[in-house]
Amino acid sequence: MTGLERMMTALRREEPDRVPIWELIIDQPVIQGLYGDISYEDFVEKEELDGLTIFEDQRLEWIDGETYRDEWGIIWRVEPNGIAYPSAGPIADEGDLKGYQPPDPDADYRLETLEKTVKRFKGEKCIVFLGHETFEFSHYLLGGMDKLFLNYILNPQFVQELSEMIWSYKGRVLERAAELGADVLLTGDDYATAKGTLMSPAHFKAFVLPYLTKAVEVAHRRSLPFIKHTDGNLWKVMDLIVGAGIDALDPIEPLAGMDIGRVKDGYGDRIALAGNVDCSLLLPHGSEDQVMEAVKETLAKASVGGGHILASSNSIHPGVKPENYRAMVEAAKTFGEYPLDPEMVEAYRRKDYMAALLGRSPSQNTVESG
Repeated sequence: MTGLERMMTALRREEPDRVPIWELIIDQPVIQGLYGDISYEDFVEKEELDGLTIFEDQRLEWIDGETYRDEWGIIWRVEPNGIAYPSAGPIADEGDLKGYQPPDPDADYRLETLEKTVKRFKGEKCIVFLGHETFEFSHYLLGGMDKLFLNYILNPQFVQELSEMIWSYKGRVLERAAELGADVLLTGDDYATAKGTLMSPAHFKAFVLPYLTKAVEVAHRRSLPFIKHTDGNLWKVMDLIVGAGIDALDPIEPLAGMDIGRVKDGYGDRIALAGNVDCSLLLPHGSEDQVMEAVKETLAKASVGGGHILASSNSIHPGVKPENYRAMVEAAKTFGEYPLDPEMVEAYRRKDYMAALLGRSPSQNTVESG
């Protein structure tokens, strides 16, 4: 099977020849640690990954060596690890919104990277296009999540108008990506922390869910699968997320109490799963043997019967040991062939490698789980 065939089979909740391997993001320090100065696309080919993730292209205005302004007017600060975080936004109130002009979703350079990727990998690797709904960009534009949540209470109409403006851009970019040749659409707005959702289920249903549903509809109108990425403990809104029609959930974060076996048991008849080898403790600090054991456990819990894509619990960030990422990939290839070894499944499906990492017994759970 090609990587594309493996990914698509898993997204249909069926068994390919082996469990596919994909990652939302692989940061450059890990790539360099394994191969030196090569591109992400070359890395995907060398590691024989089954899919790759592509973002839209933006033109940035650098303010200094550590700070830039994007096309939305959002100020981003680059941390020493090379990852940028939003630090200020251009919209404070309704007056700012009325005079605000969003970027052009149809700019000729917007999908240049996707276009190059389609030419190189179409039909061979699964090309996942990462877009957004409206939640994250709402608080980016307002300059903080606290400001967004205050407006949930004090000025919900303003939030709705802001969201519609954002969606007019984000929805169009997703449509263009589908038209250009993306195999899968994905949105990356995070809804939760390790302790629970960032907003109440009622606010999620009012302000977030409508745009998740719209994003799913963009994919399904073009017969493409849709993956929802969100970190954190999602149990309070899991039924709403799955009910939006998503085809898969990523990354099912174990440190946040999202046991992938429990998700498989509860929702595996409706969605595929992507994840969830821990990248907070295990991949940065564990041994290669520990990584192999975690992969076997993850396969035993999530891969039986198909419908599972092996990935980390968030991304392969700069803190991940390159050798541990390599161990994860190799273990997935070794132990992820179908039919899965029934003895491995029986031995590992009730294990809990996170308990050892957290220094607790398997029966303990320090994170709210529902």
